[in-house]
Amino acid sequence: PLLVVLHWLMALMILGALVAGKVLLESVPDTDPGKVSGYVNHMTLGLAIGVLLLLRLGVRLATGAPPHAATGSAALDRLGVAVHWLFYLVVAAMVVSGIATARGSGLAGIVFFGAEAPLPELDGLAARSAHGLLSTLLILLILLHVAAAAWHEAVRKDRLLARMSLGRRG
Repeated sequence: PLLVVLHWLMALMILGALVAGKVLLESVPDTDPGKVSGYVNHMTLGLAIGVLLLLRLGVRLATGAPPHAATGSAALDRLGVAVHWLFYLVVAAMVVSGIATARGSGLAGIVFFGAEAPLPELDGLAARSAHGLLSTLLILLILLHVAAAAWHEAVRKDRLLARMSLGRRG
């Protein structure tokens, strides 16, 4: 059950961080004083996601992961395993690229330590470019993940979502 709780908690936090980064922060001009608050929320979520990712990996390695859902196809089964590990990799890379962007631009000092400076220009920073590309890849992985879960429920009828519920599991 702890892995299930971590899954859903991280899912909500990742969705929040993606909305904050891709929608809210990109739509607010750097001159808007409220943008710093947006960065505080986005960056705090990102750091918390990183901590939960490490906790989730630790729990998974210590307790073992539940068996992957079978699809009836060896190739799809391998793809499912690969996508799950790709999630870990992309989320970790998002956290690292976010930290690198914040530190390399001076944004961390402004957001978390009250440095009196204008918000830095982030366009052109390699870490920021990577962060943006990784966020798009993460969105695509999420869509694939949701589509696969829907396929398991609607086509395979294997009650995969029951395994991921916090209530009675079947």
